[in-house]
Amino acid sequence: QVQLDESGGGLVQAGGSLRLSCAASGRTFSSYVMGWFRQAPGKEREYIAGISSSGGSTYYAESVKGRFTISRDNAKNTGYLQMNSLKPEDTAVYYCAASLGTKALQLGGPWYQLWGQGTQVTVSS
Repeated sequence: QVQLDESGGGLVQAGGSLRLSCAASGRTFSSYVMGWFRQAPGKEREYIAGISSSGGSTYYAESVKGRFTISRDNAKNTGYLQMNSLKPEDTAVYYCAASLGTKALQLGGPWYQLWGQGTQVTVSS
């Protein structure tokens, strides 16, 4: 089974950029759909981006479309979330997740079975 470990969070000024990484252990990372979620205090968890196992298909929530880019390097067992033009409302704990089910890419949420521990992203105004 794959285990996930996020890194790259931190404090950044509005308009700045961060790149989150999701390192996966296990031999079968390339079989998993990978996604990124975020949860701000007092708000529900939001599915913001997903990428198919091959990297050929992606999903973005409207809230991040055009600013965030999801990618993966299966040879390195690592997924990424490049975040540009960050806004204070992007402040949240960001989680990577993985799923063996292809429906997870478009449906998000409970279709993802494996989760990382989260990394804090804080955007100051």
